[in-house]
Amino acid sequence: MTLTLHRALAPISAPLALAIGNFDGVHLGHQAIFAAGIAVARQQGLEFAAMTFHPLPREFFARARQDSAFAPPRLTSTSEKLAAMANAGVEHVYCPRFDAQFAAQSPEEFIDALVTMNVRWLMVGEDFRFGAKRAGDCETLRRAGAQHGFTVQTMPDVAISAGKVSSTAIREALAHGNLDAASEMLGRPYVIVGRVTHGKKLGRTLGFPTANITLTHRKPALSGVYAVQCRLVTRGLEGVAGIENIKGESILNGVANLGTNPVVSIDGHHHLEVFLFDFAADVYGKRLACTFIEKIRDEQNFASLDALKVQMHDDVSKAEDILRSDR
Repeated sequence: MTLTLHRALAPISAPLALAIGNFDGVHLGHQAIFAAGIAVARQQGLEFAAMTFHPLPREFFARARQDSAFAPPRLTSTSEKLAAMANAGVEHVYCPRFDAQFAAQSPEEFIDALVTMNVRWLMVGEDFRFGAKRAGDCETLRRAGAQHGFTVQTMPDVAISAGKVSSTAIREALAHGNLDAASEMLGRPYVIVGRVTHGKKLGRTLGFPTANITLTHRKPALSGVYAVQCRLVTRGLEGVAGIENIKGESILNGVANLGTNPVVSIDGHHHLEVFLFDFAADVYGKRLACTFIEKIRDEQNFASLDALKVQMHDDVSKAEDILRSDR
């Protein structure tokens, strides 16, 4: 499935069935929303589209407040989210830049944009707020819909055995190392995709050369050491008008450390470093999709590099056992 990305809130070829949300993670609940919207579009002769934002609103306000804790960790980067939306059957995504000008819109101005986009069916969360100072809500939209000829529905909950599916619940599962619960709510294993860049190359001196994956200032939802399975991404995630499903090469087993790397780094930023077993190819500049299989331990500090090397041998052994077992 190919997805077309629209930055401007402008009409496309047909009247719209539109779903608006952060859609972080593109979990089972989001996928159900997209399926419902696609079904409505087919029944009513509409085009289905989703609207999300970059950065996410809470991220924008966190920067404005200079309070990084105000924004929750991201489950997916914008590129990962768009690829997952394409995989869920979404063909059109509006992704306006959420900046000071966008945040300052009145509710009426945002509604005018929806009318200009020729929206005929709209789905939002029950707690959806929009416009300056969050002045608009679902009731505002329903009144506008009655005036301008569009229907407003709210997003239904999706539940699994562990409870209600939500981005918050997935973040909590990942923070506690419960990858099985996170994967169940996502409908797929948890993956981080990033470009391999040059690092300090300390792992090479310790006998564990690592691929350093750029997180693009992202605050991840999990940390620690994990058994992982990776693929080199050969297409997808690139471009604007033709984002496609992630397609990769053969599976590469490894062990990954995700965290601030306190032994060798003092910048406090999160780093993802992956040691791939039996792999020596040059992957600098390429994208690596890293699937988290099982948590081995929390990140920790070490008194010396020798102590770190001993622990890395143990981590590799445990990861190999995990990845050999039937899962």
